Amino acid sequence: MKHIGRIAAAAAVAFGAFAAQAQDYTPAVVFDMGGKFDKSFNQGVYNGVEKFKSETGIAYREFEVTNETQREQAIRRMAQRGANPVLGVGFAQADAIGKVAKEYPDVRFSLIDGVVDAPNVQSIVFKEHEGSFLVGMLAAMASKTNAVGFVGGMDIPLIRRFACGYEQGAKHVNKDAEVIQNMTGTTPAAWNNPGRGAELAKSQFDRGADVVYAAAGGTGIGVLQAAADNGKLAIGVDSNQNHLHPGTMLTSMVKRVDVAAYNTFKSGKDDTWKGGFSVLGLAEGGVGWALDEHNKGLISAEMKAAVDQAQADIIAGKIQVHDYMSDNTCTY
Repeated sequence: MKHIGRIAAAAAVAFGAFAAQAQDYTPAVVFDMGGKFDKSFNQGVYNGVEKFKSETGIAYREFEVTNETQREQAIRRMAQRGANPVLGVGFAQADAIGKVAKEYPDVRFSLIDGVVDAPNVQSIVFKEHEGSFLVGMLAAMASKTNAVGFVGGMDIPLIRRFACGYEQGAKHVNKDAEVIQNMTGTTPAAWNNPGRGAELAKSQFDRGADVVYAAAGGTGIGVLQAAADNGKLAIGVDSNQNHLHPGTMLTSMVKRVDVAAYNTFKSGKDDTWKGGFSVLGLAEGGVGWALDEHNKGLISAEMKAAVDQAQADIIAGKIQVHDYMSDNTCTY
């Protein structure tokens, strides 16, 4: 019995040492405005880091930015406390990560939706215009009025990229389609104003739009609700939002920030993390559109076939989707 006890004690010590060693690895994430439960961009990241935590049992540090002044302080504090890697969410964290990365050259930083040129920074961006092209096609095919809408969040080139791709997709299907566009604002508050999002959507419905695409973070929740309330169709963004209003959600343009977040933490643990620049589009599985039990009744076989063909043509280079951020114009 004593022998068995010694074995059990040794096993417990070994397990404790293993757990301690595993938890020596402490990644961190700094969410941006809107919070980790915005049902969109931040929540996609949250889902990714939670998947890592559930698979490995390794806890991560986190902070939710509620005003612009907190970004740099939060990122620096994570580095000071030994977190590595530190994941920053959103283009607005680029300046802060660029500054803190110089101060902590041995800490690895990953940035989603922004670019920092530093050896210890991994910049991850997406070809949102490609995914938006596909949902623009679906919008035009579903529209009975030949008018579709777009509600963006903060008026920045990144969101104009969504809008431009969407317009190109709609006019690829119907060259006479009208695309009504509004941006919510010019400050970060534009990401978290669902009431204003609903107002903009309603104004577009009054102008004839019967499908609206929201690329506005938490503000988009109001857009989707307005579509449901007015019997119109809506398109979600970033995360699959089809479940929010089954029956009026035409689809969602999914942006796999969850995969980017998961891979950041996993590669850090496996010592395969690399600095540099990566671009994720249709070919890499970085963007796409959602078809599930919540919207399958709204997507005909013809619609799906048309979009599948367009996706293949984009990947093959037969269709060139113009990137607004290449020259701040929208051409097609």
